[in-house]
Amino acid sequence: MRLLRVARRVGEELPVTVKVTFLGAHAVPPEFRSDRAGYVDLVCQEMLPRAAPLADYCDVFVEESAFTVEEARRIFAAAADLGLGGRVHADQLGPGEGAELAAEIGAVSADHLDHVSEEGIAALVATGVSAVLVPGASYTLRSPQAPARELVDAGCSVALATDCNPGTSYFESMAPIISLAVVQMGLTVAEALAAATLGGARSLEMSRRGRLSPGAHADLVVLDAPSSSHIAYRPGTNLVWRVCKEGAWVGS
Repeated sequence: MRLLRVARRVGEELPVTVKVTFLGAHAVPPEFRSDRAGYVDLVCQEMLPRAAPLADYCDVFVEESAFTVEEARRIFAAAADLGLGGRVHADQLGPGEGAELAAEIGAVSADHLDHVSEEGIAALVATGVSAVLVPGASYTLRSPQAPARELVDAGCSVALATDCNPGTSYFESMAPIISLAVVQMGLTVAEALAAATLGGARSLEMSRRGRLSPGAHADLVVLDAPSSSHIAYRPGTNLVWRVCKEGAWVGS
């Protein structure tokens, strides 16, 4: 609850747009290992009602070592009753049915997808669920990268994210993420940039962001580089010269 309140305050007090996700179902705590149903009850009946006023989405880690599809389905149903959208940790550590579940419940996104199946990709495309890829986590865990090329070619809306966290992906900049998408995932620079901007905005249901066009928010960066391809080519260099937020220059 403290983290949710802090996230909301950031969105209220700083000139940034914040979307908040509640991930109470990331792992079953040791004290509930022999009572998994009891922990799911706790998430559905106590955690979600308290978290819902401060959150936009509910996330569940669907994995053999985390929560089953059926457990996740129950949690997402409770979240939907409280007005929360769904996001799914899907097919990260091994093949499963996380992507198919995301499609079934009409989730906003299926995240990770390192081991997504052809059936899972087809389900995401058919339902318009965003595929949020986090190559930094795969890099840190020495896991296979998600099949970005196959997802894009299939017509899936793909987003890139840092997944910044102290356990598996301590990337604080999008530049190396874009570079990994190009070098290890097979995307073109243009595709990676689109996934990092427009794709990310779509996955957060922010239709007026992530693009430079009439009617969009004037959020942009100006690079000290001859081409945007330098973001992928020079991931260890901060190329940002100036930042524009809502049409006004910020910082120096």
